[in-house]
Amino acid sequence: MSKADQIARGRQFEPSFDSLSGFDCPAWFRDAKFGIWSHWGPQSVPMYGDWYARHIYIQGSPQYLYHVRHYGHPSKVGYKDICRMWKAEAFEPDELMALYKRAGARYFVGQAMHHDHYFNYPSALNRFNSAAVGPMKDICGLWKAAAERQGLPFGLTEHLGASFSWWRVNKWSDTWGPYAGAAYDGNDPEYRDFYFDNYEHVGEDRTETRARPWYTTNTRFHDYWLAVIREVIDLHQPDLLYSDGPLPFGQGNPHAPGPDSSPASDAAFAPGLEAVAHLYNTSVRMHGANRAVYNQKDRRPEIYRVGVLDIEKSQLPGINPEPWQTDTCIGNWFYDVREPWKRPDHVIDMLIDIVSKNGCMLLNVIQRPDGTIDEEARWLLEQIAGWTAICGEAIYGTRPWRQFGEGDSRATIDEFREEKVAWNASDIRFTTKENTLYAFLMRPPDNRVAVLKSLCADDRVRAVRLLGSGPCEWNQSFGTLTVKLPHDLSTPYANVLAIELA
Repeated sequence: MSKADQIARGRQFEPSFDSLSGFDCPAWFRDAKFGIWSHWGPQSVPMYGDWYARHIYIQGSPQYLYHVRHYGHPSKVGYKDICRMWKAEAFEPDELMALYKRAGARYFVGQAMHHDHYFNYPSALNRFNSAAVGPMKDICGLWKAAAERQGLPFGLTEHLGASFSWWRVNKWSDTWGPYAGAAYDGNDPEYRDFYFDNYEHVGEDRTETRARPWYTTNTRFHDYWLAVIREVIDLHQPDLLYSDGPLPFGQGNPHAPGPDSSPASDAAFAPGLEAVAHLYNTSVRMHGANRAVYNQKDRRPEIYRVGVLDIEKSQLPGINPEPWQTDTCIGNWFYDVREPWKRPDHVIDMLIDIVSKNGCMLLNVIQRPDGTIDEEARWLLEQIAGWTAICGEAIYGTRPWRQFGEGDSRATIDEFREEKVAWNASDIRFTTKENTLYAFLMRPPDNRVAVLKSLCADDRVRAVRLLGSGPCEWNQSFGTLTVKLPHDLSTPYANVLAIELA
């Protein structure tokens, strides 16, 4: 069968590394650079942070203590009851989507399900879903309709792959105190479908809170996962699908190559490869060519090249030849009344640094359980909106230059670390578009003279302007470019020079 016939039949991709390595990142993702994510579900209800569905079953954890003292002991009031409390009664997706687009988002991503095994859409495979328990709304469907009205590509994230072993804790019981030995509600046979029949993992080390191994070897769960992901794709036809972890279900470090990494084989990763092929072939049937993107977190090139590499709350040290993505959040992953949030300059600086290295940034904007965002989140988004209105030309549709930047400062490259960089006046980041080189001044020079040292004699400058202001006086000598900036800059955040080259 010719490739044209394969495309016509919607079967351009086979579930194999050989076939999927032919993935070519679609133009919309290469150009978008900035997306907003709704990492939202029943775990928002207590407003007490991420992994609530797991930690309420770990005696002594802060979320266990909060749950016992606020709702009751998990032998009586468990996560199933939290799901019923979630109402999303003030959820206004169209208003939020318009705000997100104004803030500069060029794609939007919702959450299909977290590790908690609760689905944000009407599912034929899981009775604990948002149309049947809690909000009585198709959350994913509402998000997709709002994104389409704003002309934004729409994606979904799935965190189901780790659930089977992650949620072994709901089968435990307290080891001391008034409820010692009282089985948590995950042992109730009436809810075994929701809480999983995962007793094979119950005996694992109770001091290990990070749920290793990340993926189970239970093949019945593998089959269930694949059926669910097929359902997600068939119902929503997402432009982006994100797996929270490595490509299911091969073993290995999800974040970087290491001694536990094993060679990639089609058999070891069969469910994941089937899902990715189905995503792309669904897109081919709809559009005539694939416009879908798959994200996962294994950094081995033979694996991440089936889609686009995702790095959680970190980034790459330099330019990657293929597009990649950082996923991050303004605070905790779910609403957390205890958590300080990133400020606008921190978010903007991260976006610039990531884009200069050929990356995109997916930013989780935290929602309260009723579906609203609070005043601090709205203020942050309005600040970003003001900046992208001035400087977005240097972000969207750009490509990396021959180097990502110059200067003394670098972002910390370490797992789940995102400290704000103490930039100085030497720090500049670059992007390009056609014959324009954009130079982001990460911290404006006090004397209002910017010095760029990375141009060579062949980089002949024709004109320089400050985005949001206008033409600037400049001088080029042996490649070094000096630019006189106005006293009043265009934005209180990173300013951008547009340098027209011959």
